[in-house]
Amino acid sequence: MTNDTVVFDAMRFDIRIGQYVWTRRVGTPEAIQRDGLFIAGLPQYCPHEWLDEKGYVDSDLARRHPYPPMKSARA
Repeated sequence: MTNDTVVFDAMRFDIRIGQYVWTRRVGTPEAIQRDGLFIAGLPQYCPHEWLDEKGYVDSDLARRHPYPPMKSARA
């Protein structure tokens, strides 16, 4: 499994406060733009197995497909 999919934070504009607010979602640029949201932050990478059918990171899928632990440099 590799970090082969670029994802970003999804933001929306809250007219009441005049600021962009985080939607608590992270997804592909295509999914964010399709849903009328705004891309924010630096790119992050995750395994494609973590994405749901809409293109957003799903915590349940991430738990079902955990990223392999890094091997320690210590022997």
